[in-house]
Amino acid sequence: MRIVADENIPLLDEFFAGFGEIHRLPGRSIDAAAVAEADLLLVRSVTRLDRALLQGTAVKFVGTCTIGTDHLDLDYFQQAGITWASAPGCNARGVVDYVLGSLLLLAEQQGVELATRTYGVIGAGQVGSRLIKVLRALGWNVLVCDPPRQAAEVGDYVSLQQVLDECDVISLHTPLERTGEHPTHHLFDSARLAALKSGSWLINASRGAVVDNQALRTLLVQRADLQVVLDVWEGEPQVDVDLAALCQIATPHIGGYSLDGKLRGTAQIYQALCQHLGVAASVELAQLMPAAWLKSLTIDASADPVWTLASICRSVYDPRRDDADFRRSLQGDAGARRLAFDRLRKHYPMRREIDGLEVCIQGNAPALSSLVQALGAKLNQL
Repeated sequence: MRIVADENIPLLDEFFAGFGEIHRLPGRSIDAAAVAEADLLLVRSVTRLDRALLQGTAVKFVGTCTIGTDHLDLDYFQQAGITWASAPGCNARGVVDYVLGSLLLLAEQQGVELATRTYGVIGAGQVGSRLIKVLRALGWNVLVCDPPRQAAEVGDYVSLQQVLDECDVISLHTPLERTGEHPTHHLFDSARLAALKSGSWLINASRGAVVDNQALRTLLVQRADLQVVLDVWEGEPQVDVDLAALCQIATPHIGGYSLDGKLRGTAQIYQALCQHLGVAASVELAQLMPAAWLKSLTIDASADPVWTLASICRSVYDPRRDDADFRRSLQGDAGARRLAFDRLRKHYPMRREIDGLEVCIQGNAPALSSLVQALGAKLNQL
């Protein structure tokens, strides 16, 4: 079997070498010529797979090692008899850690207490639901907007307008849907952006086109009270440099780039391929997961909870390095910036997740113990 794969997918040999010959390419270079003789495609979100790419090929299985599927033409897959698989939830924890790190930095810059803010989470899927769970476990006030889920189930959901009216922080975690009953393309258009509360924070770690980037840039020129965090951009890898300069935190689509998340994505596609081929899985992710550089933290029971929260989160992820690296990359002409965007993603440094960290509390401190458990870290009461 001939396998064409994005070169940025980790553990390709470990999981897939037994199925055939692997041909690695940059994700944006996977074209019709590259897949002409392929049987299996393994991609990430930067490769668009549709009729134009796949018609006439022998490809019968496509795996994307990502949560999102907006880069896959699923209607064509069904017509062509192509089996596909994605990796839902694989990097959700990494995105939660990204949001927590961004919140801590904004709170530090603005001089506010996170516990006093009202949070709006747009989209309660794999990522949003995990973020909601953490924020509520911390005791923070959270409003949830997810029209598709609200229509399908009973739940504590509110309208987007209520989120705009009441929330100090809005975090976007929707898929990108251009059509259908609940489209999300430019969900935050000029009108909704203008309706943001004074002094509010907007975080987008979903898909760039969920927010109208041009409208956002125009608004931020006029409203210095708004604080914006963008990890995703319309037209990636091309980035609106002027918009990035107006953002409080700007990063190159690495919100979910934890090592754990990327490896889980590969493992999930491996499992799906085994099921497709009717063979037993023989490779286990646990055997391949490298040791964490930081395995545990020890905190005294007298520690301040606000300091503890920041220490735990930042020991795993702090967005300041990614923000600084990204801003340095926004130099030169458009071609150089596009290459730099992909280079930052390809050579992203190792980053783990909070739920893999052990936190030891020395002494009796119920509030600190609850905080550790709310974040999802492993509590060890000493």
